[in-house]
Amino acid sequence: MGHIVGAARTPRDRWVEEGLRALAEGGPDAVRVEALAKGLGVTKGGFYGYFADRDVLLEAMLDTWERESTDEVIDRVEREGGDPKTKARRAGMLTFSSDRLLPIDLAVRDWARRDEAVAERLRRVDNRRMALLREMIGTFCSDPDEVEARSLIAYCVAIGHHSLAADHEGRTRAEVLARAADLILNRTRGR
Repeated sequence: MGHIVGAARTPRDRWVEEGLRALAEGGPDAVRVEALAKGLGVTKGGFYGYFADRDVLLEAMLDTWERESTDEVIDRVEREGGDPKTKARRAGMLTFSSDRLLPIDLAVRDWARRDEAVAERLRRVDNRRMALLREMIGTFCSDPDEVEARSLIAYCVAIGHHSLAADHEGRTRAEVLARAADLILNRTRGR
């Protein structure tokens, strides 16, 4: 007697990843079970083997974003080493220059404006990132007020420059950002 072999289930992390992709492209309203299933090339039935409903998926997506954008970034920064200025720069590059994390981060920020639970999650992530900046900047700057100001400026530049449409009078955005990093990190030009 033969037996029927069932189709392989789409792994849970693929649903989460597809949800994060949809979030980055269209915000939380774009995270719909039918659309995710279509993007994965499967039926939506497998979704319910992992998630009770869409809200559980959204929570899993936020868990993944938070882990990847804080724990994993901090672990990699520490593992790769370097002086504090190099570590601060690397953390920013990993978080805000990536094709993966940056679009998700910007979508979460937009979502947080309309959802208090997401805003609280974002606050936790921002606080961890600011703590890392304070720690790094505090190694070369002893004034706590200046450490806080430099940390805030660094974080605002990292997030805000993606929304800025201004020209820079004969300079490229990359040149201006490099100079801003030099000022924030108290580096001599070109080092």
